[in-house]
Amino acid sequence: MVVLTAHPAATHYQIDTGNDVDLAGVWQAETYVLLDGTEHPVVGKIFFTEDDWTVLFFVLDESEVPRRGSGEGGTFTLTGDQLVLTHRYHLSAGEAMPGLAASELRMVARGPDTSAPEEPCQVIRTGDRLQLNFPSGNAMTFNRPTEVR
Repeated sequence: MVVLTAHPAATHYQIDTGNDVDLAGVWQAETYVLLDGTEHPVVGKIFFTEDDWTVLFFVLDESEVPRRGSGEGGTFTLTGDQLVLTHRYHLSAGEAMPGLAASELRMVARGPDTSAPEEPCQVIRTGDRLQLNFPSGNAMTFNRPTEVR
């Protein structure tokens, strides 16, 4: 298991593995795990730059048909294993699925001078696998693709 440690500047970070591996780059979405244990396959990607993040993902049904989707982004801070995502952009909609209520189309864009909701998450990283644990008790897993396409 990798331990995340804060860099002196709050918007910079590193993962203390002795190999200077960090969150920067692209991660491929795999699974959306709900608090009740329900799991849904997910396709999409999350990107981390020095202090920005963007995610685009689709939750699939048992036939691998997209039933829900979300595009989100903003800035983030990382202290230890605590990731705080600031939501500046949000676009989502979706049908009801096991464990998930239907979600009406939602579009929000906030400028840099506008306050934005913050979502504190726990980050667990093991090698090329990343898990974000959300305040709702749900989690999403990602892997680092061997090739960026």
